[in-house]
Amino acid sequence: MKTKSVIQGAAAVLLVMSSLVAGVSHAQSKPKVIIGYEDNGADPYMVSMAEHMFERHMNADVEYKMFSSGPAAMSALASNSLTFMCGIGVPPLVTAIAQGLPMTIVYNQERYTNAAGIVVTPKSGIHDVAGLQGKKIAIVAGSQASFELATFLAEAHVPYSSVTQINMAPPQMRTSWVTGAIDAAIVWDPVFSALRAAGGKTIKTDGDLPRSASSYNVCIANAEWAKAHPDLVRGFVAALDEGYQVTQSNRDRAIAEMARQTGVTVAVAQSELAGYELFSGADQTTPKVMGSGAGVTKSATYETLVNTAKVLKTIGRIQSVPSSFEVNVAPQYSQSLAH
Repeated sequence: MKTKSVIQGAAAVLLVMSSLVAGVSHAQSKPKVIIGYEDNGADPYMVSMAEHMFERHMNADVEYKMFSSGPAAMSALASNSLTFMCGIGVPPLVTAIAQGLPMTIVYNQERYTNAAGIVVTPKSGIHDVAGLQGKKIAIVAGSQASFELATFLAEAHVPYSSVTQINMAPPQMRTSWVTGAIDAAIVWDPVFSALRAAGGKTIKTDGDLPRSASSYNVCIANAEWAKAHPDLVRGFVAALDEGYQVTQSNRDRAIAEMARQTGVTVAVAQSELAGYELFSGADQTTPKVMGSGAGVTKSATYETLVNTAKVLKTIGRIQSVPSSFEVNVAPQYSQSLAH
């Protein structure tokens, strides 16, 4: 009897161990997804992160990684150590595409209106874009700001080379502003709002750019990886859309979460969010965002890629304009969200 009890006990232990191993194996079978993002101020994807929407919609082991700028994230994407990147501007993406990297937009998050632009110091004596000639402006070289600055200078007939550009990350701009090392900055929230609060005068915002050559925050992935993992991409897009929906339906809850994640007050988060034209999952397949089918090449996102490439070539950031961007705009992953 004792031997039988021992055998039964051992069997029970083996059964429990087997269940545990099976559970670990099941947990390990979840795909690993690394989502990169920038600190662009308050944003609906922060709600998606805070409420674990990515984990739920993708059923994946999700990890988040913050980057100081778009160019800093591109090397991680190129080496496949990053699955998705959100909050990235169009110029770093166009530069990567021009270099042969197969990157694609899977979700266009928003269009900047007054959450980014050119702000000048009180002592600079600058009153408009023409006044930038001969002055020092802080910029994240290769970011959305390079395209914006070139566009604004061209409109004002100011030679691009006549403005001294000082490359630095947004957080450094605050210090340079205080020490007087710069006369102006072209940057996005939260630093854009911080410099205005410190007495800066805004001479241009991204809302002055046309929709077809505008400043967008987009989420991108390797096009080949996305094609091989469509269910994960659809889940990723669905999570972004859910964050947008909560932001629209329960603004107070959403902004409170954004404020917590960015470490700012609710009032600042509200101001930052107000500087965007936000896009839902259903918006993705409309002409004002990525379009659908044959309409993709006529969409605002596609035209912005083309116009950005032309500007980047003119200022020497890329050698040539890619012949097509059709594989780099992917509204198909949002098709199920279209109304």
